[in-house]
Amino acid sequence: MKNITLFVILTMTCNFIYGQNLIGFRSKEIQKYMKENRQDMNSEVVTNTSFNYLRYSDNFDTQTLLFFLDKDSICMSVKMICDKSIKGEKIKEFNSLYKPNGENKWIDYRKGKKILIDITDEKWVFDVIIESEK
Repeated sequence: MKNITLFVILTMTCNFIYGQNLIGFRSKEIQKYMKENRQDMNSEVVTNTSFNYLRYSDNFDTQTLLFFLDKDSICMSVKMICDKSIKGEKIKEFNSLYKPNGENKWIDYRKGKKILIDITDEKWVFDVIIESEK
């Protein structure tokens, strides 16, 4: 029984941690992940000839997620646009998931690559950029 409980906790933790950084995922994998793990986010149809991306937003319009894809539909970067009211919550979340790398900056490692997470303030919102180190 202890083993089952431990397995469930680890699985839930890994899914939560893995969910923030979807760099390297294919478009279909992102869609599946979002459907299964982020039911609070709604997919939005986007028509854009300049960029290939997936867009999701929550029911309260406090978060919008943009998954930028390359020509092979693989996620190269993620941009979150968030209402300033949830900034403290996001910082706590990132502090628990990633290694701090300065003020409002974190590092994650995925498949041997260094992934940078950076918060920048705008007038009414803040942006979170998640991308591979260049």
